[in-house]
Amino acid sequence: MNFKKWASLTAATYALLAPLNLVHAADVTLRLAHPWPGNSDISKGLSAWADSLTTASDGRIDVELYPAQTLSKAAKSYDAVISQIADVAASVQGYTANRFLLTQVVELPGVVDTAAQGSCVLQQLYDEGDIKDEYQDTHVLFVWTNGPGHLHLKGKSVKKPEDMAGLRIRRPTTIVGQLLEELEAQPVGMPAPDTYQSLQRGVIDGVAMSWDGVKVFRLNEVADHHTELNLYSLSFMLTMNKRVYESLPADLQDIIDQHSGHKWSQFMANIFDDLDRQSVQEVTAMKQTITHFNDEIKAAWKPVLDSVTASYLSELENKGMPGRQVYNRAMKLSAGCNNKT
Repeated sequence: MNFKKWASLTAATYALLAPLNLVHAADVTLRLAHPWPGNSDISKGLSAWADSLTTASDGRIDVELYPAQTLSKAAKSYDAVISQIADVAASVQGYTANRFLLTQVVELPGVVDTAAQGSCVLQQLYDEGDIKDEYQDTHVLFVWTNGPGHLHLKGKSVKKPEDMAGLRIRRPTTIVGQLLEELEAQPVGMPAPDTYQSLQRGVIDGVAMSWDGVKVFRLNEVADHHTELNLYSLSFMLTMNKRVYESLPADLQDIIDQHSGHKWSQFMANIFDDLDRQSVQEVTAMKQTITHFNDEIKAAWKPVLDSVTASYLSELENKGMPGRQVYNRAMKLSAGCNNKT
């Protein structure tokens, strides 16, 4: 081969390799586990957080998303972060029984009106230190809530508390389970991704779930009667393995910190509120039955909802925990956060 031809081939080879040489491997790759379907708006929201983190770090932090319980089952996500099966996880506090008892005060009836307002309350409770001790095993990035949870049933309509007797209802947390027991229903524990098949097969009669969950998990395909009751809300977290966070250089820790707190709590909350609106529109278009939360229904359900709140706060106080103090603070924040959102 003559020199001219060799030089030409060498130049072409370098031209092809040049773009590869500009791509630098990330300093750290974080595995993020969450329970939502990969094509859902919630998953896309977490992906947007991950992309922002990568961009802000100039590619030094990469995030791999594992949706739909592919890396960790929903109920085990928090423990998966502690053991570093996942580096980061988004999960529901109530999936880990008896660990986030003060946090779950925000899940009581009447605390949350919208995801944005509830997330404002929860993030402030965390930032002020009221619930921070419950998360000592991990490094919390931010916390948020969804909008109010309601009842969604297949082939049955619920209007009065006595209509609940004997019904098998999926409960998302133990607090909701207590509420269902008060109503003489049969609470059934299961993660949200399992509810579609259970409702379809008649394993359960209905679910206690927010409107966003009805859309994300396609429950409007099997549930056709919906009763708005503002029964509860769910608390969520995005949290990180402590050792992984502490092993990062200071500048990357700063970038993680910039992707934590109120701003990103509200970012996720707005996704949930938008999903609520979309879900109601879809169910309305399908001409399914919706019983709205009016004054008459509110009055009928108030005694049992108040009873559940009082019972839960007494339970916390019997354990030596400042349940009523945190609840009162949450209700005060609730009013202020309503004015902000």
